[in-house]
Amino acid sequence: MSKTIALIVAAGSGTRIGGIIPKQFALLAGKPMLAHSLAALRAHPEINEVVVVIGAGQEALLAAAVGEVRHVTGGATRRESARNGLEAIVGEAPARVLIHDAARPFLPHAVIDRLLAALESMPGAIPALPVADTLARGGGELGDIVPRDGLWRVQTPQAFRYDAILDAHRRWPADDEATDDAQMLRRFGGAVTLVEGDIMLDKVTYPADIAAAEARQAATLISRSATGFDVHRLEAGEELWLGGVLIPHDKGLSGHSDADVALHALTDALLGCTGEGDIGTHFPPSDPQWKGAASYKFLQHAARIIAEKGGLIDFVDLTIICEAPKIGPHRAAIRARIAELLNLAPEQVSIKATTTERLGFTGRGEGIATQACATVRLPLAAKGAA
Repeated sequence: MSKTIALIVAAGSGTRIGGIIPKQFALLAGKPMLAHSLAALRAHPEINEVVVVIGAGQEALLAAAVGEVRHVTGGATRRESARNGLEAIVGEAPARVLIHDAARPFLPHAVIDRLLAALESMPGAIPALPVADTLARGGGELGDIVPRDGLWRVQTPQAFRYDAILDAHRRWPADDEATDDAQMLRRFGGAVTLVEGDIMLDKVTYPADIAAAEARQAATLISRSATGFDVHRLEAGEELWLGGVLIPHDKGLSGHSDADVALHALTDALLGCTGEGDIGTHFPPSDPQWKGAASYKFLQHAARIIAEKGGLIDFVDLTIICEAPKIGPHRAAIRARIAELLNLAPEQVSIKATTTERLGFTGRGEGIATQACATVRLPLAAKGAA
């Protein structure tokens, strides 16, 4: 099959979880809830594009949570929001579409693999887990036990052949609400197969669900720390970039790229956590395409490797070593820029500065050095990758 597009339905108000912003934009395990599933879908090799369906007026919240991403405005109900997302991609005519709820943040790639494989022979596929608890009817007191044989807990993402699910949405009566896309397909004759779901996909609905989701994720991750170090020469006529910020100075750093010594050291620290070599391995100075390149591209490349492995960046720390310029006046701007580039809270970024008491090349003002340390969490499966 050809193009595959994933829709993330994130248009709800999230009132049951409390808080001042909708839950899909609130922090969960150090990142906005929406950012987790967005990163997982973007990183899957068979998904060509991700489109987020948001509520009216939520554009600023979306931008603050995940940066630039294609989005469409949803409707008053989940059904209407999913329909709006499907209609928005008509022009691309994808072969397959995944519809995912933003309230299920931790999305294993293995589930996506199973769904897409099922679409080779079926028009629809959904992840599900068998019901393990005893079920009973009741109000104030216990009623009859409901047999649980053959009962399943339905999850998302749900996967469909695009033309089939779009047709089902278009034929669905406007006065009949549906909270599940698969049931819509079934009503109009489309068969839906079950594939194995994952407990990581349990929905976050109530405040207690946040702690439970974070605990589930923490159990699948190991912590790693690594360091990075870099040096560049100061020369007249060059711009001085430090931590992604252009700093006024009579000299700038010289190098094949923009020579941002802070971002270079931090890039190496992040790559070190993954065991994926160093900055020279990924961006060799012998390659002319990187001449004058902005170093934030290197940093985001390292962060993307971590995201593709299902990892999280917990904290980064930099020490900039120079006599001049003074880093203090620019510390807040550097911290904010690095937090923005890595999609972290400012509290997860530490920027320090020191001198060498006029000793050595930094003391003589000949160059700037930076040492960096990063702490990340990676899935247990990646333990032997390095």
